[in-house]
Amino acid sequence: MSTISHAGFPLSSAKTASAEASAVKPWVLLLGRIFYVAIFVMSGLTHFTAGPVAYATAAGVPFASIAVPAAGILALAGGLSILLGYRARIGAWLLVLFLVPVSFAMHNFWAVKDPMMAQMQMIMFMKNVSMLGGALLISQFGTGPWSLDARQK
Repeated sequence: MSTISHAGFPLSSAKTASAEASAVKPWVLLLGRIFYVAIFVMSGLTHFTAGPVAYATAAGVPFASIAVPAAGILALAGGLSILLGYRARIGAWLLVLFLVPVSFAMHNFWAVKDPMMAQMQMIMFMKNVSMLGGALLISQFGTGPWSLDARQK
């Protein structure tokens, strides 16, 4: 008599592992949301202070006194939307609208002459590209079962 197996495990073990993964999935999605949006919520709040406006002005951002708080609204609204899972797909697109112009305006490493600063700006640019990827995933797949969006279904 042969035992049916999948990936070297008896089928009954595979079913147990799948059930355990299903039980953990909501927790992982919730923690992932919290960790993902922390930077947007925290930095979004600072966009209403003088420091980021001065930094953006020095970087040559036009209308920085308007653009920086507007970017803060996008980051904060998008971050809170994903955190709560309320219209999270729209919130993810708000983060896309935040990340694309900020990445090119504030982290244009290709225009920096100092090699160390260029490397730092390249790292910041790639960090934003990674976060952009996360926002695009959320825009398509949502935030999971423990969200306000899921409760409304």
